[in-house]
Amino acid sequence: MPELNQTFTLPRWRFTRWLVKIDADVPDEIRHALIGSLFGTLSIFVGGVVNTLLVAALIAWHLQRPQFFAWLALECLICVARIGVLLSASRRARAGRSTHTDIHILLSLAWAFSVGLGTFLSITSGDWLAAALACLSSAAMVGGICFRNFGAPRMAGLMILLALGPCCLGAVVAREPLFLLTLVQLPVYVASMTSASFRLNAMVVATMQSERENAYRARHDSLTGLLNRASLLAEIGAAMRRGRAVAVRPVLLYLDLDGFKAVNDAYGHGCGDDLLEQVAVRMRAAVPAGAQVSRIGGDEFVILLAGHGDDGVRALAGRLLVEIGAPYQLHGGVQAVIGVSIGIAPVPADGQSADAVLKTADRALYTAKARGKGRFHMAGTA
Repeated sequence: MPELNQTFTLPRWRFTRWLVKIDADVPDEIRHALIGSLFGTLSIFVGGVVNTLLVAALIAWHLQRPQFFAWLALECLICVARIGVLLSASRRARAGRSTHTDIHILLSLAWAFSVGLGTFLSITSGDWLAAALACLSSAAMVGGICFRNFGAPRMAGLMILLALGPCCLGAVVAREPLFLLTLVQLPVYVASMTSASFRLNAMVVATMQSERENAYRARHDSLTGLLNRASLLAEIGAAMRRGRAVAVRPVLLYLDLDGFKAVNDAYGHGCGDDLLEQVAVRMRAAVPAGAQVSRIGGDEFVILLAGHGDDGVRALAGRLLVEIGAPYQLHGGVQAVIGVSIGIAPVPADGQSADAVLKTADRALYTAKARGKGRFHMAGTA
């Protein structure tokens, strides 16, 4: 697989898009990873290049005929072009530029066609040593085609057909009765290997989706979908490391819902969970782009805000007091009204742990609660 920091662009042409078509419900992250897999597994690529060039060279040397030297030249041209595109694509992917995926796909098809062409020429040459070597080589390529191109099973199927299909045509032209058995064998073989490619693709996509979901669950609160405590601490640490490079310090807003316990006790956990989900929605809508919203337990939330001065922070805190304090319509026709208290603390550039910064905001929160709730307090102010 390609490096994690590389992103290979999706194909743009209608034909190539069809070849790599992926189910609509597959996330873009996985789509790009599957496209990236077409550029990966370089050991298989190198093995295929070496095999096809050696076979073409040996048969051309053995038969000494112009068409086989032309086939060898075609193999060399395609292999050089593929290597050039692969190297260029790797550099461009790291730089975040277009990777010419369409050309890479067409060159892969051209390589499969060249393998099939050599097989056809060898079978019809009348030299059965050359025919056996070419057929063995093309059949050996199928496993690599399936494994290397599992991200695009349609493309893999077409490559297998291009590599092996000419065997059937060669059998007809050669008029060798025993060799006509390939007319039965090869369609079954092509169909089974193409089917295997589709099954491998389905298994890989399912695995990638499962890993993606597990990673999401590890970082997010299961009820609200907000970041969890571990993710918040990681974000605070990252903000502290960036602190020296920014003019305005990031800040934490530590929120605790006033009156939530009474609603939860009176109407049950179902209404309580519904209330927490609605609070999370209002928070997301209230914060500016780029702010990180997290639920760190119970009815406690934290917002990590960057790039806003004291006036902007106060304005956001005031907006949250109003938005969260508006009435809620819960399951079963229950209407609830709660409030919120907010503690605010700056995130220093260094010298403290993420936990220490969180505790500073927590102390500011309790100062706000001690002064009557439904208000905010900034750490370090009277």
